[in-house]
Amino acid sequence: MSEFNSEKMLQGRTAIITGASHGLGFEIASKYVFSGASVVICAREEEALYRARKALEQIATAEQKVASRVTDVSCDKDVRELIGFTVELLGHIDILVNNAGVYGPKGPVERIDWEEWVRAININLLGSVLMCRAVVPHMKKQEYGKIVQLSGGGATNPLPNLSAYAVGKAGIVRFIETLAMEVAEYSIDANAVAPGALNTRMLDEIIDSGPTSVGQSFYAKALEQKASGGAGLEKGSELAVYLGSAASDGISGKLISAIWDPWVNLAEYRSELNGSDIYTLRRIVPEDRGAEW
Repeated sequence: MSEFNSEKMLQGRTAIITGASHGLGFEIASKYVFSGASVVICAREEEALYRARKALEQIATAEQKVASRVTDVSCDKDVRELIGFTVELLGHIDILVNNAGVYGPKGPVERIDWEEWVRAININLLGSVLMCRAVVPHMKKQEYGKIVQLSGGGATNPLPNLSAYAVGKAGIVRFIETLAMEVAEYSIDANAVAPGALNTRMLDEIIDSGPTSVGQSFYAKALEQKASGGAGLEKGSELAVYLGSAASDGISGKLISAIWDPWVNLAEYRSELNGSDIYTLRRIVPEDRGAEW
């Protein structure tokens, strides 16, 4: 994969980035500001969000705007107020990055707290849908937009003892595939990103939960990832910039791996991607695995 240079790639563009007070969300916001975008970041933790905004202001130019707003993406009122705030401040919304997410309860589905399970679905799945519902009318009006949805391994692999997380991540990918078709005629692209195994607070949460809650195998993988340093935040944040830029225009409805897929050169394969099921969730039938039954 070729080297990626994001400098000025988002010059003059505006973006909302959710869950941006720390971790990957903050790294994406930093890359967006570095690339020339004006941003509104949101999260639920006021103090952490304030620190993140101050840090972003330090790297912004005089022409860029950086703002923050405390928001619970699973609350319709909060989401509508965030969109109104952003439009009033920035004039329009070019890009939505849905990064907010939680692991949710850990353990066998029959034992975990049901309200916590539903809460995780409300944030990871319904919160992202709410954000999309709120920005799409603005993007349709301007006949252009970019929706970048963070997903991950939970979308493509079963995750025993993390069922709410897996269900939410798989569900949001299929929603993005569907939304991409709904908004295609308005030149709005919607894609999901698998950023790789990241060493963030969510990994620490898994380790702190212990093998009894998440299972011995998953716990052992978490410890190994912690020791190795994980995938790092760089590739995931760079892919988020690429998918928010004009360079990716026309690429839509895909789940793209920041680590494994040749996304820097993806525009070269645009004609092959359009109308194909490459980088999408699909059912595997016996013939796909060489079986004849």
